[in-house]
Amino acid sequence: MSEQHSVGVARRLAMHLLGLGVTDAVLAPGSRSGPLALALAAADEQGLIRLHVRVDEREAAFLALGMAKASRRLVPVVTTSGTAVANLHPAMLEAVHSDVPVLAITADRPGRLRGTGANQTTDQREIFPGVPFVERVKQVTGGPAHLNLELDEPLIEPVQDWDFGAAGTRLRGSAAADPHVLDPGPRTVVVAGDDARQPARIAALDGGWPLLAEPSSGSRNGDEAIVAYRLLLAHAPLADRVERVVSFGHATLSRPVSRLLARTDIEIVHVGDQSTFPVPAGENVTFTHEVQVAGPGPRDWLGEWKDADRAATAAIDGQLDGSTPYDVAKAVNAAVPPGGLLFVGSSSPIRDLDLVARPYPVGEKRLVIANRGLAGIDGTLSTAIGAALARPSTRAIAYVGDLTFLHGSNGLLIGPEEPRPDLTIVVASDDGGSIFSTLEQGGPEYAASFERIYATPTGADIGALCAGYRVPHRLVRPADLADALAEDGDGIRVLEVPVDREGRRDLGDRIAQAVRAALKP
Repeated sequence: MSEQHSVGVARRLAMHLLGLGVTDAVLAPGSRSGPLALALAAADEQGLIRLHVRVDEREAAFLALGMAKASRRLVPVVTTSGTAVANLHPAMLEAVHSDVPVLAITADRPGRLRGTGANQTTDQREIFPGVPFVERVKQVTGGPAHLNLELDEPLIEPVQDWDFGAAGTRLRGSAAADPHVLDPGPRTVVVAGDDARQPARIAALDGGWPLLAEPSSGSRNGDEAIVAYRLLLAHAPLADRVERVVSFGHATLSRPVSRLLARTDIEIVHVGDQSTFPVPAGENVTFTHEVQVAGPGPRDWLGEWKDADRAATAAIDGQLDGSTPYDVAKAVNAAVPPGGLLFVGSSSPIRDLDLVARPYPVGEKRLVIANRGLAGIDGTLSTAIGAALARPSTRAIAYVGDLTFLHGSNGLLIGPEEPRPDLTIVVASDDGGSIFSTLEQGGPEYAASFERIYATPTGADIGALCAGYRVPHRLVRPADLADALAEDGDGIRVLEVPVDREGRRDLGDRIAQAVRAALKP
């Protein structure tokens, strides 16, 4: 490709992105992507796109993921060629499995150099399995997708004026099919997995059914929401009386819910397809794009679940002393004001929140999100920062474990001229992976090797790490977390809350026993 062609491609790319409604773009600098960088910088200077620059390609991709997740807009991330491209893979996997519109734009060497020893040359085509791949700007209609652009030298020419022309028009969606109509008769529960949003709550409201909503569902509000649902499914006789499940979103958080959705003896209706249904669907599972409830179900059914939930939550609260990880989760949940944003890390934090988070009132516009497509811990801080940048909120909080924080700490590497949100990061710090102590490998038979191969304590000094990134840090006791979260602050700050990991398994067992006792007839 000629120099003029490379610059022309960059101009057409910027124009096309504007036509798709793109408002934010992320760039990880490099030589081969030079013309793309200049085009985006010009669009930023003209107030057409807000550009975010990161030196770490993995964190750049997760930043784009967070912005796309919070805004529900297409967000591109641009890299140069070579290993830079491979660093986008974790975030693109999460984007695919969460159906988040991230566009990976990778600059490439000319195709004639593939298979030679040319510098930074590999086969970048279809490098992300499962991600739609395109090689022409005009083929991009949304995301997640991968656009690979072959750019030949010379890459840069003096450009006096970047003229992007008029923005294009957005594509219109096709007409939807008729909804699946639900008979109100069967005893039904509504499961709301990740990104289920308000249709799940409305179905529960219309049917008068219990709502089993994960924290990142966007549905955990209203009178139908059941707080301790996963323990009720495990220990209450109510679970055996379920005759139908209506499922929304991607429910992957708890084994009791997975077992419920794996049942073959009841009717299951899932709003979505197999890609968001967490177990192989049997013949009893119906996939649909929308449901409509014909009328309210039996009134006593929801009442029984509510009574059991009150007993279970009281039993859970009775096992907490103000210093446990569950107390941290309760304080975080309570600190999100109307219009606020909460990003929750994987592993223990989101499960702790799931067990104790009281439903928010309907209509207060809180957004609780997480990376639940593949439920990894990588890139969490950048995703949270991206979400906070993309969504104006009354307060933005990220709630993560110490391993998640350390794994993604390079997300705090932000240049002094880059947009920076107001974000409080709460780190439940127990020096290791406490979630494994609650699983099979946390049993006494594995105690000899548990610390090294599962708990993986690091002894890292989170405060010193924050100082290196020039991010304010403070140690806070669980009992003082609520007050610390109520403080106003500018920019990014870290509140590290030390908690005990040693008693995590015993605490879980005590809670389960207390709930079982509370639910006895």
